[in-house]
Amino acid sequence: MKSPTAIRRSPENSIKPVCLYAKNCPSLKAIQAMKERDKKEDIDKLLDEKPSHEKSFVRDFFSYLSMSALCIVLGLFIGVLGYHWTAGLSWLDATVEASMILSGMGPVNPLLTNGAKLFASLYALFSGLVFVLAMGVVLSPLIYSLMKQLRLNKCQKN
Repeated sequence: MKSPTAIRRSPENSIKPVCLYAKNCPSLKAIQAMKERDKKEDIDKLLDEKPSHEKSFVRDFFSYLSMSALCIVLGLFIGVLGYHWTAGLSWLDATVEASMILSGMGPVNPLLTNGAKLFASLYALFSGLVFVLAMGVVLSPLIYSLMKQLRLNKCQKN
């Protein structure tokens, strides 16, 4: 038994058939079949593709890691120049001294002049700030991602 239809005018002034018994309506069944097919396609897309937030997280992490490395290299360069000019160390010894101070290990060569000692103390303070800055830059996408996963970045209603 076919479902009886009525004619209804839409706001666009076009004529559309409307089923009077919705359960038996062939057009309703066709719409439901299309929705089921679309759901299956959407699920397949979600399973096949990596979510865009994972791609952006990896991209952000490596960009922040490169910014952090740039800060560390710049700090090392400042230390090498300073030790070479103030303490009179060779380029290799100045690099070792700056690397040891920047990494937090401590000085290697004894400093004989007051200028070298003053530079070493200022460079040690600077190195601590560079380390904190570099760690903050590297960890910021990780912490943001964690907050996003836990939804801590949204105001919660009590």
